Amino acid sequence: MIDLRDYEKKQAYKGHYKRDLAALQERLEQILVAHIVHGRRAVVMLEGWDAAGKGGIIQRLTAEWDPRYYEVYPIAAPSAEEKAHDFLWRFQTRLPKPGNIIVFDRSWYGRVLVERVEGFASEAEWRAGYDAINAFEAELAEDGTTLVKLFVHVSQKEQDKRLEARLDDPWKRWKTGLEDYRNRAKRDEYLAAMHDMFARTDTGGAPWTVINGNDKKAARIHALTEVADRLEAAVDMTPPPLDPELERVARAALGR
Repeated sequence: MIDLRDYEKKQAYKGHYKRDLAALQERLEQILVAHIVHGRRAVVMLEGWDAAGKGGIIQRLTAEWDPRYYEVYPIAAPSAEEKAHDFLWRFQTRLPKPGNIIVFDRSWYGRVLVERVEGFASEAEWRAGYDAINAFEAELAEDGTTLVKLFVHVSQKEQDKRLEARLDDPWKRWKTGLEDYRNRAKRDEYLAAMHDMFARTDTGGAPWTVINGNDKKAARIHALTEVADRLEAAVDMTPPPLDPELERVARAALGR
C-alpha cells in the first residue's frame, strides 16, 4: 500500500549529480534509439502536486532525445471538443505510433483527482473512472505499449516554499495561478483522493512509482532511473547491425 507520508522527508542527493545525470541521459538516448529501431511504443506519465517538479523532470528526461520521435503533452482542462467525448478520448488520440515515446504532464487520472475534488465529475463518474482507467492501461499493455506511471510528491512546507519563489521571481510568475492556491486549500481532500487512486489503480501490469520531490536533484535522478529501467526492460537493447552494402559504399566514399 502506497502511503505518501513515507515521502515527506527532504533527503539531499548524495551522488555526483551532474555526472550521474549525464550518464542517465546518455542511457535514455540509447533507449529511445532502441524504440525507434525496433518499433516499440512507450508512454511516460507524471502526476503530482503543483510545484512538485514535474516540469524539471521532463526537461531532463527528454534532453538528449531526438524530437522527431517523442512528444510532451501538458494536460490542462479539457476543451469543448474533448468534453464532447469520453474522458479518455483525448489521451487515446495522442498515443504513440511505433518507434515513439509520449510523455504526459498530468493525465487521465484527473478524473479521479481534480475532477473528483473540484466537483467537475459526479460521484458516479469518478467512481466509474477507476475501472475505465484500469481497462485502458490493460489495453496499452496488450497493444505492446510500455507504460510508466510516476507520482511526484512534496510536503506542504516544500510546496509553500516553491509557490512563494514563483511570486518573488518575475520570470517564474507565469507558472502559478489562483488554481494553485485553491488546490492547496483542499490538500486533505486531494490526499484522500490520491489514497483511493493508489489503492484502486496500483496494479501489477501498471504499477505506480512515487518520487520524493522534496529535493529536486534526488527526485530527478530517481525519476530518470525509474523510466530508464522500465523502458529498457521492455525493448531489445541490441544495437542494429551495420548493413554490409552501406558499409562498403560509405567506406569507399570516405576513403576509409
